[in-house]
Amino acid sequence: MEIRDNAKYFRREILVRLIRSFLKNRLVLDVDKIPVEILPMRQAAYRCCIYKERAILRTRCLAALGFRVEEDDEVTPLSEYARRALKREKPIPPVMTVLDIACNECVTSRYVVTELCQSCLARACALACPFNAIDISKGPARIDPDKCKSCGKCKEACPYQAIMKRVVPCENACPVGAIRRGTAGRAEIDFTKCVSCGQCMRACPFGAVVERSQIIDILKAMLTDKKKMVAMLAPAIAGQFSGTVKQVISALRAIGFSSVIEVAVGADITTRNEAKEFIERMEKGDAFMTTSCCPGYIETVKRHVPELKKFVSDTATPMHYTAELAKKDPQAVTVFIGPCVAKRYEGLNDPLIDFVMTFEELDALFEATQISVSDFTEADFDVLPSAQGRGFAVTGGVAAAVNAVVNGRVEIKPVCINGIKPAMLRLFKTYPNGKAPGNLIEMMTCEGGCIAGAGVVRPAKKTIKDVEKFAAEAQSITPDEEKNRKPF
Repeated sequence: MEIRDNAKYFRREILVRLIRSFLKNRLVLDVDKIPVEILPMRQAAYRCCIYKERAILRTRCLAALGFRVEEDDEVTPLSEYARRALKREKPIPPVMTVLDIACNECVTSRYVVTELCQSCLARACALACPFNAIDISKGPARIDPDKCKSCGKCKEACPYQAIMKRVVPCENACPVGAIRRGTAGRAEIDFTKCVSCGQCMRACPFGAVVERSQIIDILKAMLTDKKKMVAMLAPAIAGQFSGTVKQVISALRAIGFSSVIEVAVGADITTRNEAKEFIERMEKGDAFMTTSCCPGYIETVKRHVPELKKFVSDTATPMHYTAELAKKDPQAVTVFIGPCVAKRYEGLNDPLIDFVMTFEELDALFEATQISVSDFTEADFDVLPSAQGRGFAVTGGVAAAVNAVVNGRVEIKPVCINGIKPAMLRLFKTYPNGKAPGNLIEMMTCEGGCIAGAGVVRPAKKTIKDVEKFAAEAQSITPDEEKNRKPF
């Protein structure tokens, strides 16, 4: 029997079918058939009945067409949504949407005592609990949910590891507490808190949290409106597909992109500007500066830790600077292609960014157009970046690049935050009070860096060596050296 991640499979299969229908100029005609074509059998494979399965696939189609499932009336056919997508001028926020019908309605996250409990004499769990929430009067320990504050001290104390934390995957993954069970028991996103990092999407084993795709908007601009499309390719692309990065360049041009720019070139500009800003801040006596290239972190500061805002670098992101280069041609339509869902939110708020596509969407585009990257000849980028610019994709890369440019002109104590966790928000609030661990703090929302973004095809542990090798192929120079570069 084939073993696969069905949540990813259905998400990708719907994208592939939508793209194929678009390319045949049959999107409106075919879209209502997609749920039935994907699940034609009479017996449901995953849910109570085939009809619920197809209803869930319908909502997946809505998100892939770029709509919010929360706003669906369940009556409007997919064909009408397809017409609206084809008429849409530009994508709008929010980035994420919840397929309420797909939600498993997980029970509240809390600690529970398992059958491993031995009713031991020491009763270490009860002694460790500061809230008297553990009852040991009737044999095995029992946790009173009304008294329990989920501190976890009982779990730490139990010598048999008989206490476990029952988690809600999406809630547990969200670094800012933006997703919770709603009044109906299903997941709901509080968009005043959400930082669009996509961690909930990666964590939900039922695929009930997804992003709103821009793939139809991109195809419409490229093939219907015949726009001059410029692909801005993030360096985390290394290792995502069967071929080399240079073969990906050729494959993108075959699809219809007029040119392909490496976002690492923009990263070099970010490095120079952040290094200059860091020196200026240290010379005027600032306690520390944090990096600014991660949009998930920037939104975390804005929405949850405003005390940190004055310490965040004012330098723009590599995506922004790369778009500035592309927009020197006023006809250019910019499409950032990367691993990050939060970049979609950044793009919606940056007038230089027209669209954002994830690696997962690019993979579906390659599949729909029957493109095998490894079949293409290699091509070069028009502008070559530094090794440090390509290193932005991995945790520690931004700090290392800034450190290389600062080059001892001021004292630098870099520290890397490798993935933002929920408990870190309290820690971040202490930084402005003089408790920062260093004076240059690299912030990455995803553990491992950009290569661990929610929109990747292959996991970070399988691509990190490819990204490091890709970076090593560039000149190991500090990004403020511009010699031997081709002009854009």
